[in-house]
Amino acid sequence: MIAISRTHQGKVRQNNQDSLLIREELTSLYVVADGMGGHRGGNVASAMAVSALMQMDLSLQPEEAAFRHAFQLANLSIWKRQLVDVSLSGMGTTLSALWEGEDSVMVAHVGDSRVYQYADGILKQITQDHSLVGELLRTGAITPEMANNYPYRNIVTRAVGTDSVLQADIYQAKKPAGSRFVICSDGLTEYAGNKDLVECLELPLNEAADRLLHIALEGGGRDNITLIVLEVPA
Repeated sequence: MIAISRTHQGKVRQNNQDSLLIREELTSLYVVADGMGGHRGGNVASAMAVSALMQMDLSLQPEEAAFRHAFQLANLSIWKRQLVDVSLSGMGTTLSALWEGEDSVMVAHVGDSRVYQYADGILKQITQDHSLVGELLRTGAITPEMANNYPYRNIVTRAVGTDSVLQADIYQAKKPAGSRFVICSDGLTEYAGNKDLVECLELPLNEAADRLLHIALEGGGRDNITLIVLEVPA
């Protein structure tokens, strides 16, 4: 796939606690991590998660057990690090990764970063948000309209490195020619809704990435913003 990435500190945060990874070998891996945990912890957690996924063997076609193992290694490395460095206590990170194989893609996911697919004019959110608002929406306790202004919408219910055991969600999707994928932190989706994503994903790839970043910054840029836009060649 063709990959374009953007990352930005935003307008409010003092540093960028997001990390991203693009590895294109026999198979390809695309990763976004959004760190959390104080001034320093978020940077460390997201960087450690990406570093762990750097060790994956991409000579193989995507395989669920290998993906889960890589996520668990990332989890344990972050978990153990904060046990020996109290200044990093409470750190963790979201982790959303897309592993491209010959005929399909596999997605592994923890947290409230997102992976979308756009094909034949239809936008689909592949991942489910591991967040308080996401859980309330799935149970019908609140409506999508209520979610936009819900006071605790940034609370994450599952993250990498916050416990010794991690449960990652795994998804598979086909990759039809001409289709696109977006992997992004919530600094983008805080401001860019489905309509914005569809409009941007109709643009040339570089322009799409620039426009999405612009929407997040113009909306307020209260968080770090990271995105990878992918296109399957026609």
